[in-house]
Amino acid sequence: MARKKKTVIERKDNFIQEQPITQTLEQNYMPYAMSVIVSRAIPEIDGFKPSHRKLLYTMYHMGLLRGERTKSTNVVGQTMKLNPHGDAAIYETLVRLTEGNGALLTPFIDSKGNFGKQYSRDMAYAASRYTEVKLAPICQEVFADIDKNTVEFVDNYDGSMQEPVLLPTTFPNILANPNIGIAVGMASSI
Repeated sequence: MARKKKTVIERKDNFIQEQPITQTLEQNYMPYAMSVIVSRAIPEIDGFKPSHRKLLYTMYHMGLLRGERTKSTNVVGQTMKLNPHGDAAIYETLVRLTEGNGALLTPFIDSKGNFGKQYSRDMAYAASRYTEVKLAPICQEVFADIDKNTVEFVDNYDGSMQEPVLLPTTFPNILANPNIGIAVGMASSI
């Protein structure tokens, strides 16, 4: 006796439609999964996830490649123009990229203050209003020739500004720094 495939029932305007579960997954789950894989969780060839790229580009745009540090809160607020996922997520991304946190072999952010330690769950990082940051010297290589049409730029989420699709890095970040990404049905550990 053959088993019948399970179905999903959708209600639309008092109309019940039966649909095979495989069709529901293809129409709803797969686009979501691919979006997470491509646009959030897995690093690109430049070695950065989109959240890293948006944060570093914001700092570059703020002039933090040269000059003094600024409060992390300022960077988080400006990054929200490119990354609408909330200040806590942005600050956690910033913390991981700092020399103070110790998560990367080559940190991209020169930091001052308590950024915790990635190897200690007991040593939490301070709030963003207490810490200061600027781009580390290695970012000279990360942003080399960005103003010379070396990478494609696209509109941000609301079309109010442009952001790079990739960073034109001459530093082999994807090989030099550890990176873990957990997506939907896919993961990477570099």
